[in-house]
Amino acid sequence: MGGDDARLRAVVSLAQAMAAAHTPPESWRAAALGACQALGGSFAALSVWERGPGRLRVLVNAGERAEGEEEFPEDETYPVHQFPEITEFLHERWAGGGEPDAWVETADGPVGDTGDGEADSAVAGAHGYGRVYRHQRVAALRRRRRGCCVVAPIVLHGRAWGELYVARPVGEPVFGREDADFATVLAAVVAAGISQTERLEEVRKLAFTDPLTGLANRRAVDARLDEAVELHRADGTVVSLVVCDLNGLKGVNDSLGHAVGDRLLERFGSVLSRCGAMLPGALAARLGGDEFCLLAVGPGADEVIEVATELCDRAAELEQGDGVACGIASTGDPIGPVTSARRLFRLADAAQYRAKAARSAKPVVAGRDGEVIRLADSPPKSAHDRRRLRGSRP
Repeated sequence: MGGDDARLRAVVSLAQAMAAAHTPPESWRAAALGACQALGGSFAALSVWERGPGRLRVLVNAGERAEGEEEFPEDETYPVHQFPEITEFLHERWAGGGEPDAWVETADGPVGDTGDGEADSAVAGAHGYGRVYRHQRVAALRRRRRGCCVVAPIVLHGRAWGELYVARPVGEPVFGREDADFATVLAAVVAAGISQTERLEEVRKLAFTDPLTGLANRRAVDARLDEAVELHRADGTVVSLVVCDLNGLKGVNDSLGHAVGDRLLERFGSVLSRCGAMLPGALAARLGGDEFCLLAVGPGADEVIEVATELCDRAAELEQGDGVACGIASTGDPIGPVTSARRLFRLADAAQYRAKAARSAKPVVAGRDGEVIRLADSPPKSAHDRRRLRGSRP
């Protein structure tokens, strides 16, 4: 009973750890570590089956990693034809109403191997390992000096999603039938955790994404800009904000209809995304209506101005509309202390107002235009003098 209690606690611990994760990588790591501890392994990995390119992609390596194994590898993939059990045998069993089974392999070959590539019936019963294959895993165990592994398929929404892999070092007891059955239970818990993480990611995406253009929205800019300003205050990192107002949208909506206006917004969003990609880590966003912005953290002011100039040129080439009014505020320019996101937003907004009022085809830059800082620091004379600069917390 003690062993059952320990495994029950391990299942609960795994589920809680995945539920507490805030991002997919954190969830993957919690899944791998939890399964590794629950099965008494020294190493665990979580992989996803990417059907398009036909490969297993390793999401996380946890525990005692061998030389060359990264915790979150960027390009550790394996052609799925090298692992036929996930695409052939196991899939056929699920389609026929069976349940996915975990299986065990050792550095000496599959458990119960008869020499023809299949496990004998005494070991590979209906609840044990299923059919196993002599393939790449055995060589990998030997290469990484691991003695055995248990592999459990992860099934999500009725389809093979990927696999959970747990290994033990040479000299440790080989996984048994009960371990394989327990690995199947753990894989089901991992599948539930992944499903929850995917739903939360979708909610987050909706919360921080503009539905029309697919760019980030105002909420996403608020969060990122607050972080960026804190970074600037801590170590002087250059933070630049480009605020854009798409000219002529109202005329397009009035004369050609809102569907055409929406297409103009989408096209400019694509141009903004393309230009923003020239600045590593930049965030392209739609603030609302015809207003957009680009937030860059790290690149110098001159580099941001160069990209914003190209943005203006490309916007002028759009079939509809009348280009874009663009204002820039960068801590890399002499704009005075920037201790809050609101300050940088007001400066960029004032520069954008100057660009619009002057019908400038190029960006106006705070700190390089003598009127911008005065404009940002003075209250509007009237609603008709200029639109209200943002006073809310960005």
